[in-house]
Amino acid sequence: MTPGSFEYHRPQSVDEAVALLGQYGDEGKVLAGGHSLVPMMKLRLAAPSHLIDINGIDDLKGIAEDGGEIVIGAGTTQAEVLASDLLAESCPILPEAAALIADPQVRNCGTVGGNCANGDPGNDYPAIMIALGASYTLRSADGERQVVAADFYEGVYATAIEDNELMIAVRIPTHADGAGMSYRKIKRKVGDYAIAAAAVTLSMDGGKCASATVALTNVADTAVLSAAAADALVGSAVDDKAIDAAAEKAMADSDPAEDLRGPVEYRRAMAGEMTRRAIREALARAGGS
Repeated sequence: MTPGSFEYHRPQSVDEAVALLGQYGDEGKVLAGGHSLVPMMKLRLAAPSHLIDINGIDDLKGIAEDGGEIVIGAGTTQAEVLASDLLAESCPILPEAAALIADPQVRNCGTVGGNCANGDPGNDYPAIMIALGASYTLRSADGERQVVAADFYEGVYATAIEDNELMIAVRIPTHADGAGMSYRKIKRKVGDYAIAAAAVTLSMDGGKCASATVALTNVADTAVLSAAAADALVGSAVDDKAIDAAAEKAMADSDPAEDLRGPVEYRRAMAGEMTRRAIREALARAGGS
Protein backbone atom coordinates (compact mmCIF):
# COMPACT_ATOMS: atom_id res chain seq x y z
CA MET A 1 0.00 0.00 0.00
CA THR A 2 0.97 3.63 -0.29
CA PRO A 3 0.45 6.43 2.25
CA GLY A 4 -2.48 8.77 2.07
CA SER A 5 -2.00 12.35 0.94
CA PHE A 6 -0.25 14.80 3.25
CA GLU A 7 1.43 18.20 3.22
CA TYR A 8 5.20 18.06 3.66
CA HIS A 9 7.11 20.56 5.81
CA ARG A 10 10.89 20.81 6.30
CA PRO A 11 11.59 23.32 9.10
CA GLN A 12 15.12 24.67 9.49
CA SER A 13 14.95 25.44 13.22
CA VAL A 14 13.50 24.01 16.41
CA ASP A 15 11.29 27.07 16.81
CA GLU A 16 9.86 26.55 13.33
CA ALA A 17 9.24 22.87 14.02
CA VAL A 18 7.41 23.44 17.30
CA ALA A 19 5.36 26.21 15.70
CA LEU A 20 4.20 23.71 13.08
CA LEU A 21 3.40 21.16 15.78
CA GLY A 22 1.43 23.78 17.68
CA GLN A 23 -0.44 24.74 14.53
CA TYR A 24 -1.39 21.25 13.36
CA GLY A 25 -1.65 19.32 16.66
CA ASP A 26 -2.54 15.66 16.24
CA GLU A 27 -2.83 16.13 12.47
CA GLY A 28 0.94 16.59 12.27
CA LYS A 29 3.64 13.91 12.71
CA VAL A 30 7.37 14.34 13.07
CA LEU A 31 9.59 12.56 10.55
CA ALA A 32 13.09 11.73 11.79
CA GLY A 33 14.57 8.41 10.58
CA GLY A 34 11.10 7.31 9.50
CA HIS A 35 11.61 3.63 10.23
CA SER A 36 8.46 3.40 12.35
CA LEU A 37 6.30 6.14 10.91
CA VAL A 38 6.68 5.44 7.18
CA PRO A 39 5.71 1.72 7.39
CA MET A 40 2.70 2.68 9.51
CA MET A 41 1.71 5.28 6.92
CA LYS A 42 2.02 2.69 4.14
CA LEU A 43 -0.32 0.39 6.05
CA ARG A 44 -2.66 3.34 6.73
CA LEU A 45 -2.23 2.76 10.47
CA ALA A 46 -1.04 6.37 10.61
CA ALA A 47 -2.50 9.01 8.32
CA PRO A 48 -1.08 12.43 9.22
CA SER A 49 -2.31 15.39 7.23
CA HIS A 50 1.04 17.12 7.79
CA LEU A 51 4.49 15.53 7.84
CA ILE A 52 7.15 17.60 9.63
CA ASP A 53 10.64 16.54 8.55
CA ILE A 54 13.18 17.59 11.20
CA ASN A 55 16.30 16.25 9.46
CA GLY A 56 17.39 19.72 8.38
CA ILE A 57 17.66 21.07 11.94
CA ASP A 58 21.33 21.11 12.90
CA ASP A 59 20.56 22.14 16.49
CA LEU A 60 19.01 18.71 17.07
CA LYS A 61 22.31 16.94 16.40
CA GLY A 62 25.44 16.37 18.45
CA ILE A 63 26.85 14.72 21.58
CA ALA A 64 28.48 16.78 24.32
CA GLU A 65 29.15 17.01 28.05
CA ASP A 66 27.28 19.67 30.02
CA GLY A 67 28.29 19.82 33.65
CA GLY A 68 27.47 16.45 35.15
CA GLU A 69 25.47 15.22 32.16
CA ILE A 70 25.95 13.89 28.66
CA VAL A 71 23.58 15.63 26.24
CA ILE A 72 22.61 13.90 23.01
CA GLY A 73 20.62 15.83 20.43
CA ALA A 74 17.45 14.01 19.45
CA GLY A 75 18.42 14.15 15.78
CA THR A 76 21.73 12.37 16.36
CA THR A 77 21.88 9.13 14.37
CA GLN A 78 22.75 5.66 15.62
CA ALA A 79 25.86 5.79 13.41
CA GLU A 80 26.98 8.97 15.18
CA VAL A 81 26.44 7.28 18.54
CA LEU A 82 28.64 4.41 17.36
CA ALA A 83 31.38 6.83 16.28
CA SER A 84 31.38 8.94 19.47
CA ASP A 85 34.61 8.82 21.49
CA LEU A 86 32.81 10.54 24.37
CA LEU A 87 30.17 7.84 24.62
CA ALA A 88 32.73 5.05 24.18
CA GLU A 89 34.59 6.44 27.19
CA SER A 90 31.79 7.67 29.44
CA CYS A 91 28.69 5.69 28.48
CA PRO A 92 29.72 2.60 26.46
CA ILE A 93 26.33 0.93 26.84
CA LEU A 94 24.94 3.29 24.17
CA PRO A 95 27.35 2.61 21.28
CA GLU A 96 27.27 -1.09 22.15
CA ALA A 97 23.48 -1.05 21.93
CA ALA A 98 23.55 1.01 18.74
CA ALA A 99 25.61 -1.73 17.10
CA LEU A 100 22.73 -4.15 17.80
CA ILE A 101 20.05 -1.96 16.22
CA ALA A 102 18.91 -3.24 12.84
CA ASP A 103 21.62 -2.81 10.17
CA PRO A 104 24.00 -0.10 8.88
CA GLN A 105 21.41 1.41 6.54
CA VAL A 106 18.98 1.91 9.42
CA ARG A 107 21.70 3.17 11.77
CA ASN A 108 22.79 5.81 9.26
CA CYS A 109 19.30 7.35 9.28
CA GLY A 110 17.64 6.27 12.54
CA THR A 111 17.88 8.79 15.35
CA VAL A 112 18.24 8.66 19.11
CA GLY A 113 15.14 10.78 19.57
CA GLY A 114 13.06 8.64 17.24
CA ASN A 115 14.07 5.46 19.04
CA CYS A 116 13.23 7.01 22.41
CA ALA A 117 10.13 9.00 21.53
CA ASN A 118 7.71 6.79 19.64
CA GLY A 119 6.86 4.37 22.45
CA ASP A 120 7.59 1.10 20.64
CA PRO A 121 8.34 -1.52 23.33
CA GLY A 122 10.71 -3.24 20.89
CA ASN A 123 13.01 -0.23 20.61
CA ASP A 124 16.31 -0.60 22.43
CA TYR A 125 17.00 2.84 23.86
CA PRO A 126 13.98 3.23 26.18
CA ALA A 127 15.12 0.52 28.62
CA ILE A 128 18.70 1.76 28.44
CA MET A 129 17.68 5.35 29.14
CA ILE A 130 15.56 4.19 32.06
CA ALA A 131 18.51 2.22 33.47
CA LEU A 132 20.81 5.22 33.03
CA GLY A 133 18.44 7.59 34.81
CA ALA A 134 18.12 9.73 31.68
CA SER A 135 15.60 12.48 31.08
CA TYR A 136 14.09 13.84 27.88
CA THR A 137 13.93 17.52 26.97
CA LEU A 138 10.57 18.32 25.35
CA ARG A 139 9.91 21.69 23.75
CA SER A 140 6.70 23.36 22.64
CA ALA A 141 5.88 26.94 21.76
CA ASP A 142 5.17 27.43 25.48
CA GLY A 143 8.66 26.41 26.60
CA GLU A 144 10.66 23.37 27.69
CA ARG A 145 10.17 20.65 30.26
CA GLN A 146 12.14 17.62 31.40
CA VAL A 147 10.53 14.19 31.69
CA VAL A 148 12.40 11.37 33.37
CA ALA A 149 12.64 8.37 31.03
CA ALA A 150 11.13 6.07 33.66
CA ASP A 151 7.97 8.24 33.67
CA PHE A 152 7.76 8.77 29.90
CA TYR A 153 6.35 5.45 28.67
CA GLU A 154 2.64 4.78 29.19
CA GLY A 155 1.76 1.99 26.74
CA VAL A 156 2.34 0.72 23.22
CA TYR A 157 3.08 3.87 21.19
CA ALA A 158 1.74 5.92 24.11
CA THR A 159 4.07 8.34 25.88
CA ALA A 160 4.02 11.51 27.94
CA ILE A 161 4.85 13.73 24.96
CA GLU A 162 2.08 16.09 23.88
CA ASP A 163 1.01 16.66 20.28
CA ASN A 164 2.56 20.13 20.30
CA GLU A 165 5.91 19.00 21.74
CA LEU A 166 9.16 17.96 20.10
CA MET A 167 11.83 15.88 21.85
CA ILE A 168 15.00 17.91 21.36
CA ALA A 169 17.57 16.17 23.57
CA VAL A 170 18.35 13.30 25.90
CA ARG A 171 20.26 14.11 29.09
CA ILE A 172 22.16 11.32 30.86
CA PRO A 173 23.80 11.75 34.27
CA THR A 174 27.53 11.08 34.20
CA HIS A 175 28.25 7.87 36.08
CA ALA A 176 31.07 7.80 38.61
CA ASP A 177 34.27 5.87 38.06
CA GLY A 178 33.77 2.28 39.14
CA ALA A 179 30.24 2.02 37.79
CA GLY A 180 29.53 -0.79 35.35
CA MET A 181 26.88 -1.02 32.67
CA SER A 182 25.77 -3.55 30.09
CA TYR A 183 23.01 -4.20 27.56
CA ARG A 184 22.47 -7.79 26.49
CA LYS A 185 20.01 -8.71 23.75
CA ILE A 186 18.85 -11.85 22.00
CA LYS A 187 17.14 -11.66 18.62
CA ARG A 188 16.29 -14.09 15.86
CA LYS A 189 18.28 -12.42 13.09
CA VAL A 190 20.02 -9.21 12.09
CA GLY A 191 17.55 -6.36 11.92
CA ASP A 192 14.91 -7.94 14.15
CA TYR A 193 13.55 -6.62 17.42
CA ALA A 194 14.70 -8.32 20.59
CA ILE A 195 13.16 -11.54 21.80
CA ALA A 196 14.17 -10.01 25.11
CA ALA A 197 16.93 -7.69 26.31
CA ALA A 198 18.19 -6.28 29.60
CA ALA A 199 20.00 -3.07 30.53
CA VAL A 200 21.90 -3.10 33.82
CA THR A 201 23.93 -0.51 35.69
CA LEU A 202 25.59 -1.11 39.03
CA SER A 203 28.32 0.22 41.30
CA MET A 204 30.38 -1.56 43.93
CA ASP A 205 31.70 -0.33 47.26
CA GLY A 206 33.75 -2.50 49.59
CA GLY A 207 32.88 -5.66 47.71
CA LYS A 208 29.14 -5.00 47.92
CA CYS A 209 26.70 -3.62 45.40
CA ALA A 210 26.00 -0.01 46.36
CA SER A 211 23.46 0.76 43.64
CA ALA A 212 21.84 -0.94 40.67
CA THR A 213 19.20 -0.53 38.00
CA VAL A 214 17.66 -3.20 35.77
CA ALA A 215 15.41 -2.43 32.81
CA LEU A 216 13.98 -4.74 30.15
CA THR A 217 13.17 -4.45 26.45
CA ASN A 218 10.23 -5.98 24.54
CA VAL A 219 8.77 -8.11 27.31
CA ALA A 220 5.76 -5.91 28.11
CA ASP A 221 3.74 -3.05 26.62
CA THR A 222 6.53 -0.65 27.58
CA ALA A 223 10.15 -0.86 28.63
CA VAL A 224 10.15 -2.28 32.17
CA LEU A 225 12.05 -0.90 35.16
CA SER A 226 12.51 -3.90 37.45
CA ALA A 227 13.07 -2.35 40.86
CA ALA A 228 12.76 -5.79 42.45
CA ALA A 229 15.64 -7.14 40.36
CA ALA A 230 17.81 -4.19 41.36
CA ASP A 231 16.88 -4.65 45.03
CA ALA A 232 18.07 -8.26 44.82
CA LEU A 233 21.54 -6.98 43.95
CA VAL A 234 21.97 -4.01 46.30
CA GLY A 235 23.86 -4.93 49.46
CA SER A 236 25.04 -8.25 48.02
CA ALA A 237 28.41 -9.32 46.68
CA VAL A 238 26.64 -9.93 43.36
CA ASP A 239 27.39 -13.62 43.58
CA ASP A 240 25.54 -16.35 41.70
CA LYS A 241 22.78 -16.47 44.30
CA ALA A 242 22.09 -12.73 44.02
CA ILE A 243 22.29 -12.82 40.22
CA ASP A 244 19.81 -15.71 40.05
CA ALA A 245 17.49 -13.87 42.44
CA ALA A 246 17.65 -10.74 40.29
CA ALA A 247 16.93 -12.77 37.16
CA GLU A 248 13.89 -14.36 38.81
CA LYS A 249 12.59 -10.91 39.80
CA ALA A 250 13.10 -9.64 36.25
CA MET A 251 11.16 -12.60 34.89
CA ALA A 252 8.34 -11.92 37.36
CA ASP A 253 8.18 -8.31 36.15
CA SER A 254 7.99 -9.43 32.50
CA ASP A 255 4.68 -9.78 30.69
CA PRO A 256 5.59 -10.71 27.11
CA ALA A 257 3.14 -11.60 24.38
CA GLU A 258 3.42 -14.71 22.29
CA ASP A 259 4.46 -13.84 18.75
CA LEU A 260 6.79 -14.97 15.98
CA ARG A 261 9.72 -14.48 18.36
CA GLY A 262 8.50 -17.25 20.63
CA PRO A 263 5.96 -18.31 23.25
CA VAL A 264 5.46 -16.43 26.51
CA GLU A 265 7.47 -18.90 28.62
CA TYR A 266 10.49 -18.71 26.32
CA ARG A 267 10.51 -14.93 26.09
CA ARG A 268 10.15 -14.59 29.85
CA ALA A 269 13.02 -17.04 30.37
CA MET A 270 15.15 -15.04 27.95
CA ALA A 271 14.42 -11.88 29.95
CA GLY A 272 15.91 -13.66 32.94
CA GLU A 273 18.91 -14.96 31.00
CA MET A 274 19.68 -11.57 29.45
CA THR A 275 19.47 -10.07 32.95
CA ARG A 276 22.03 -12.59 34.22
CA ARG A 277 24.41 -11.88 31.36
CA ALA A 278 24.06 -8.10 31.67
CA ILE A 279 24.65 -8.23 35.44
CA ARG A 280 27.81 -10.30 35.04
CA GLU A 281 29.19 -7.98 32.38
CA ALA A 282 28.30 -4.84 34.36
CA LEU A 283 29.93 -6.37 37.45
CA ALA A 284 33.16 -7.09 35.58
CA ARG A 285 33.23 -3.52 34.30
CA ALA A 286 32.63 -2.19 37.80
CA GLY A 287 35.72 -4.02 39.01
CA GLY A 288 33.92 -7.01 40.50
CA SER A 289 34.74 -10.63 39.84
